Amino acid sequence: QVQLLESGGGLVQAGGSLRLSCVASGRTFSSNAKGWFRQAPGKEREFVAAINWSGGTTDYADSVKGRFTISRDNAKNTVYLQMNSLEHEDTAVYYCAASLSTGSYRLKGIPYDYWGQGTQVTVSS
Repeated sequence: QVQLLESGGGLVQAGGSLRLSCVASGRTFSSNAKGWFRQAPGKEREFVAAINWSGGTTDYADSVKGRFTISRDNAKNTVYLQMNSLEHEDTAVYYCAASLSTGSYRLKGIPYDYWGQGTQVTVSS
């Protein structure tokens, strides 16, 4: 059974930092693109960041560019999201996802096939 397990969420003051991790089990995703999404209360889930299979290409939502960094360690089957200069508007449940696509030819808008359960990030203002 394939599982994606997020960790690293919590409560942080505005301006602070958090690092989210997502470990996959049940299969290897070293050849697959991965992404982070978030859903705030009363809002639809939105794209945050994505990374291709090798880590050589990344994509970010405009709202997090320059503040968030996505990275991956294929040896650990793990993807990370470093979040700096957090704002109250970043408060949401954060989900990691894995695609059956490598993301090598196109990363933006690719479908994601596996999802984690989410981790809560709360930024106090």
